Amino acid sequence: MSNEKRTALVSGSGQGMGLGVARSLAKQGIQVVINDIDPAKAEAAAESIRAEGGDALAFAFDVSKLDQVEAAVKELEPLTGGIDILVNNAGNGGTQETVQLEFKDMPVENWDRYISVNFFGVLNCTKAVLPGMCDRGWGRVITISSEAGRVGLDINVSVYGAAKAGGAHLMRHVAKEVGKYGVTANVISLGLMNNVPAEFAEPLIKIIPARALGEPEDVAGAVDYLSSDAAKWVTGQTITVNGGVHTS
Repeated sequence: MSNEKRTALVSGSGQGMGLGVARSLAKQGIQVVINDIDPAKAEAAAESIRAEGGDALAFAFDVSKLDQVEAAVKELEPLTGGIDILVNNAGNGGTQETVQLEFKDMPVENWDRYISVNFFGVLNCTKAVLPGMCDRGWGRVITISSEAGRVGLDINVSVYGAAKAGGAHLMRHVAKEVGKYGVTANVISLGLMNNVPAEFAEPLIKIIPARALGEPEDVAGAVDYLSSDAAKWVTGQTITVNGGVHTS
């Protein structure tokens, strides 16, 4: 990691995997901005990092609303000097429960819960921070995607997968556009994580060559690398973190 002070915005980091990523970045000496739609969750997560000696700010906003994202980034500018690292982590069903249905049976009304956070959330956050990164000549945009967005799966997550694929493909185009400014854009494609219901964990583990579900630390390691100066020549790429369940 660079000795220069950096600030990272991690969306959806009030709990779970996002918090694990933010905690790991903070341990690298990076100032982290904890985002969650729930102010109490954001503040509790930031406080837990500060209690460990890290530098953390809490900012609650809805990533699916561009005006909220832009307002937060503008407010953060004098506090941080600008966002150097963006981790597009907010996803799944957003604030609503994920419902797995075959596409032919999914009501049109269900589409938005996946598209708004997994695709428009990535569009909005990236749009808000990218100009500042380009002006300063350094930046890292990392989008947390899913193997459901990289390969077809028979687990009834078609719209979610399509939204994840959209966010991932945006990174490939952005990487081509902003490389000349010292900014990289990459994707981390995740396999089966440890947030699945307990009753499903054992059968799922059996199909993973590594014989384990993914942990926040597994994701954090990849984020730490892509955030660093060591990854300055890595852009427009998808790193799969999946325990070997799909190979490339």
